Amino acid sequence: MDPLVLGIETSCDETGVALVRGRELLTDVTASSMDEHARYGGIIPEIASRAHLEAFVPTLDEALSRAEVSLADVDAIAVTAGPGLIGSLTVGVCAAKSLALALNKPLYGVNHIIGHIAVDELVHGELPPCVGLVVSGGHSSLLKINDLASDVTELGSTLDDAAGEAFDKVGRLLGLPYPGGPHIDTLARTGDRTAIRFPRGLSAGKDKVRHQYDFSFSGLKTAVARYIEGIGEQEAQEKKADIAAGFSESVADVLSAKAVAACQYQDTETLVIGGGFSANSRLRELIAERAEAHGVTVRIPPIRYCTDNGAMIAAIGSALARAGAAPSGLDITVNTHMPLNQIYLAPDRA
Repeated sequence: MDPLVLGIETSCDETGVALVRGRELLTDVTASSMDEHARYGGIIPEIASRAHLEAFVPTLDEALSRAEVSLADVDAIAVTAGPGLIGSLTVGVCAAKSLALALNKPLYGVNHIIGHIAVDELVHGELPPCVGLVVSGGHSSLLKINDLASDVTELGSTLDDAAGEAFDKVGRLLGLPYPGGPHIDTLARTGDRTAIRFPRGLSAGKDKVRHQYDFSFSGLKTAVARYIEGIGEQEAQEKKADIAAGFSESVADVLSAKAVAACQYQDTETLVIGGGFSANSRLRELIAERAEAHGVTVRIPPIRYCTDNGAMIAAIGSALARAGAAPSGLDITVNTHMPLNQIYLAPDRA
């Protein structure tokens, strides 16, 4: 029987706990502090850390109850070790260490970003060699995944703002509530995406070659700000839907074009998309169109598994445990900038 893995996610503002056996998700429970951050227009790290401290034990208890198992039944523990907010990560890692020590179970400190791809195994089954596109509030990255437990390579990432971050900033420019992503997506569907053409970052000339797999959305955000400034507040309000549509089209165009091209260059027929921004409707439409035209199969987990959750961490832990990977050990520390080719904190064999 495959090991029962407890997954713990506390990289930002969601406290996630899940239980996975093999590629079967038994339960996934998430507590979010998003409402506490909304009035500030962004994540406040200290608030997030305190919320994790308050939510962890109740979330753990709920997950165990739903799965009808006890802590004694757990075979291994996986926890997000990075990337993320240092305070939030520390809460989760300290909790995981305590459980691993008390239960005498192996501990894996895993990569949050790779988890966004790994969770797809719990929905669509075993993951073949593929390209992974992770798009979220803090990350826009392309990965080549040959084996979830041993072979992940970072192809490229954002050089400045991530896609979700750009949406939040443009949302503020348009006077929309935080987080901006869902509100711009809804507004954009009522606008004309051809009315205003905003720039496509790193998609022309030498940049297209030098930064083949990289993204940049800071210049796009500035272009939207300058456009609004140029036409004035009143006209900007009248054209709000068209601005949202043009901006959304630019982001989706770049992400979809580079992701599908990466599949061709990396000689793979599968593209897996994860992260909260993968919920964007125009991104899904464009990727579906371009993938079909080039014979690429697209796998996207349900939206509930695209935002941060414990299932994605348990999924990596399960892959590592099944592969017989050596546990991280109880001396691990968090890594807020964990490299994307580092699947987990492997023990030092020196």
